[in-house]
Amino acid sequence: MEQEIERYNTRLKNASPREIIGFFAEEFKGRIAFATSLGAEDQVITEMIAGIDPALRIFTLDTGRLFQETYDLLDITRKKYGLNIRVCFPKAGDVEEMVNKKGINLFYDSVENRKMCCFVRKTESLQRALQGMDAWICGLRKDQSVTRQEVKTVEWDDIQKMIKVNPLANWDLDTVWNYIRSQKIPYNTLHDKGYPSIGCLPCTRAVLPGEDIRSGRWWWESPENRECGLHRK
Repeated sequence: MEQEIERYNTRLKNASPREIIGFFAEEFKGRIAFATSLGAEDQVITEMIAGIDPALRIFTLDTGRLFQETYDLLDITRKKYGLNIRVCFPKAGDVEEMVNKKGINLFYDSVENRKMCCFVRKTESLQRALQGMDAWICGLRKDQSVTRQEVKTVEWDDIQKMIKVNPLANWDLDTVWNYIRSQKIPYNTLHDKGYPSIGCLPCTRAVLPGEDIRSGRWWWESPENRECGLHRK
């Protein structure tokens, strides 16, 4: 598999994000999915997929604790592009058991509790959503955080045991926003209020100018811990 990943990266070294998406949409037709968090990068990818293969499977994870602005954007995006964005929910019984045992805001108490919450509300849902797929598309970029500096266009995901495609791996933040504005892509209004990275409401805060764009996620933890388990980086 390592050789296959390297072959893909070599072949697509100079390809644009749109070309990368188009290539894998055909290469893994019916066996590839896009997991969108409705963040700025994912909105760019959604717009590209709508123009390449609207039938490509797109889904988002509803943890039950998202911002209202995120739900509003989901509705706007589905209507604008005519896409069937599947909404995946955590198992109610698992959430109920966790909250009753650990508390409603367990994630503030320890890194272990926070990762448990992320697993129950997000990771397990992702695993179910990706069943039957051989590849998934993500909005990871190298300059998003200290944990993502080694992101490549095509990777092997050890967690999900499948190919992971990062079409925007080499884009910087200015390129993302220039594209959003030029293509009039809808985006989360929280971005205009100092929220560069948006997850669950209790685990996301606005950041100050000059701060790392991921510093508003799980801000009470050290930077090397600030991943939810969907990605190792």
